[in-house]
Amino acid sequence: MAASDRMMLGPLVGSIDQGTSSTRFLVFNAKTSELLSHHQVEIMQKFPKEGWVEQDPKEILSSVHECVEKTCEKLQQLNIDITNIKAIGVSNQRETTVVWDKTTGEPLYNAIVWLDLRTQATVERLLKKIPGKNKSFFKFRTGLPLSTYFSAVKLRWLLDNVEEIKQAVGDGRAMFGTIDSWLIWSLTGGKNGGVHCTDVTNATQFFNNTLSDLALTTYIYKLFCIVFRFFDIPMEILPKVRSSSEIYGLMKSGALTGVPISGCLGDQSAALVGQMCFQDGQAKNTYGTGCFLLCNTGQKSVFSEHGLLTTIAYKLGRDKPVCYALEGSVAIAGAVVRWLRDNLGILKTSQEVEKLAAEVGTSYGCYFVPAFSGLYAPYWEPSARGIICGLTQFTNKNHIAFAALEAVCFQTRELLDAINKDCGVPLNQLQVDGGMTNNKVLMQLQSDILCIPVVKPSMPETTALGAAMAAGAAEGVGIWSLNPGDLTAVTCERFEPQINPEESEFRFARWKKAVMKSMDWVTSDISSNGKPEIDASQVLVISLLT
Repeated sequence: MAASDRMMLGPLVGSIDQGTSSTRFLVFNAKTSELLSHHQVEIMQKFPKEGWVEQDPKEILSSVHECVEKTCEKLQQLNIDITNIKAIGVSNQRETTVVWDKTTGEPLYNAIVWLDLRTQATVERLLKKIPGKNKSFFKFRTGLPLSTYFSAVKLRWLLDNVEEIKQAVGDGRAMFGTIDSWLIWSLTGGKNGGVHCTDVTNATQFFNNTLSDLALTTYIYKLFCIVFRFFDIPMEILPKVRSSSEIYGLMKSGALTGVPISGCLGDQSAALVGQMCFQDGQAKNTYGTGCFLLCNTGQKSVFSEHGLLTTIAYKLGRDKPVCYALEGSVAIAGAVVRWLRDNLGILKTSQEVEKLAAEVGTSYGCYFVPAFSGLYAPYWEPSARGIICGLTQFTNKNHIAFAALEAVCFQTRELLDAINKDCGVPLNQLQVDGGMTNNKVLMQLQSDILCIPVVKPSMPETTALGAAMAAGAAEGVGIWSLNPGDLTAVTCERFEPQINPEESEFRFARWKKAVMKSMDWVTSDISSNGKPEIDASQVLVISLLT
């Protein structure tokens, strides 16, 4: 970019993309959607007990400050004036739960990550309060089943098990939120007047995802009372629910002090917006730590009969309508590559998995079900655990790497099949985004397994882009038009199926057989020492040569 072009960039929008594995800050041109600069910091995950996953909220906040400052330095090196940054959006890992002290600004416990399984016993106890132990009891109220995945049961566990949080709630000092709430409160002043809010896409099990706009304003209190009586959670610790595009508050520190934070979307909703899936029936699949397929159902909430969630896609302004989506959630996608790297040591870098898989081009009959946190959609089966089957003496690390990538594709196939059945009109292509889409072997595998084209935008940072679009379009900012005719055309890379449908169906059937073998692995609740109690007969020992 020439120096003269840099001087004429016009308004810019920053985007905080806080994910499970890393934090990033990215800056976009509001007129062209061009990504100008970014910085990324990896986030540590802690595994204190079997099935437990935690992160340090202060580390997450610190990583945001670091990414903002480093990105601003990079922009200045490019001779780009950071005062042109007129708004900031936030996208975040959903369901990860934080409780903090509003008088000190300090977290009262580590963040419980969405993947965490410690709440299985809490779910079982709550199910006993429901006639017939029906996990779908809340489905027609919140669009979601009762599951370890969602923040409501995580908060219930914290209230039951962490004395500091019990005391803070009793003293009126506690605040609860998902990562978006924690960041917005901290960045807009924290204990000195920080704004305690969330948006409609993050409110999940505490919010009626299926209500009309009228109900959002008129009947929300009644809904809250029903849900909160069930979970026995004090309403005063909750953030205020806002739209996904409005000014929440101003940055109170750092290089961007005074810039409004005016966009907030859960990561998957942000990706839907960033992929410009604004029409009923448009869908995208994001490949990150997990894998999430969302299909826009417009202003109508659709209830799934095939294991999907009904969720709010976005509400892009206080006076704008709510749009809904069907969502398929997979817990382990990119996380399986990280597991191969960090736990088994068969990769030196995550990028190496593509090379290993390409060298063999097949799993040689090896199938991998990475149910490390049970199975999410369409099964919602917390008792499942990861298995690798079909091993022979010929199997090596390359085949396992291929099987890991194939597992991501099979899981996506299950989500796509469910969405096609619920919507009644099969998708004729799949729009994709996320870090894993840089892996061309994975993208070609995905097209082969789905038997439809896979379309990847040339600029893959759609999650951050969606949050930036929401921030720039907010009332009082108004520098990013979301009118269809004003949206920038996106160039894409297209992957076409290269195997016949019969082979795809055969491999998918074998995968389904492996999934059935992963079920009912954990036979009772988490024991008092935090470890699942497992029958001795169900111990699987796998020896892998690295």
